[in-house]
Amino acid sequence: MGKKGANYMPSSRWLAPLALLVAASTWGLVWYPYRLLREAGLTGSVASVLTYLVALPPLFLLAARQRLADPGERRLLALLALVSGWTNLSYVLAVIDGEVVRVMLLFYLAPLWTVPFARVILNERAGRRVWLVIALALAGAWVMLAGEGAGLPLPHDTPEWLGLSSGIGFAWSNVLTRRLQAAPIALRSLWVFAGVVAVSALYAGAEGAAPELPRLLAGDAGWLLAVAAVALLLATFTSQYGLAHSPANRAVVILLTELLVAALSSRWLAGEVMDRQEWIGGAMIVAATLLSGWMEEHV
Repeated sequence: MGKKGANYMPSSRWLAPLALLVAASTWGLVWYPYRLLREAGLTGSVASVLTYLVALPPLFLLAARQRLADPGERRLLALLALVSGWTNLSYVLAVIDGEVVRVMLLFYLAPLWTVPFARVILNERAGRRVWLVIALALAGAWVMLAGEGAGLPLPHDTPEWLGLSSGIGFAWSNVLTRRLQAAPIALRSLWVFAGVVAVSALYAGAEGAAPELPRLLAGDAGWLLAVAAVALLLATFTSQYGLAHSPANRAVVILLTELLVAALSSRWLAGEVMDRQEWIGGAMIVAATLLSGWMEEHV
């Protein structure tokens, strides 16, 4: 592989891409157990509380002995927890009630929102090529959302707005993560999962969700929650490992497998089909994401 390949341990040559593939496939499928949980009687917010709560103990054990070098990082971690909490909750709420692939494509507008967040938090200025990515992503969203109606193309319903807001939160949390890159991975993950539990619990309280948990957990909901919790932990750690051992442009290509898995699973499991215009717009958004990853690697 030459000198560049020599920088990677032999095992990471296949483990890192495999880890990213597992993470992307998991995120492309995780919508389904959440829909089954809703059918079992759990709202998206309550299901989020329970699945992330189940995953907290192992993360706490991993992060128990890790400490922050800078006390000021705690404030940033708290902000990361809140932003990630909304990102994950809004994603779950969106894919439960919306068209899975449309929601995910709106989520993948994240590179567009990264620019202002990186400018404010990291003091990074966008170069000329970044504006090409933004233009392509906006054009893709315009094509996908335009439809047959007149007027400004905007998300059509609440799930699509939630998907869009989840992408904004994802961009914000990614920039915060870069700002906190010195903090241990397990510690960051613990704060993120705790943030999801807190935000989801507040949302569940606001919507008055009060299911009969003992009865529901004694049925199918119990094992579905366990499956979702394991899937979330798997996706978290495989993506962290894969991103740490892969070039950015290679990683973003592999992570886009999520869209393919989501498209196939939503058609097979939910009978959802996108039309030609939606696919064209989606392809433009994917192209913008690929360009974003390529430019990050060639800065």
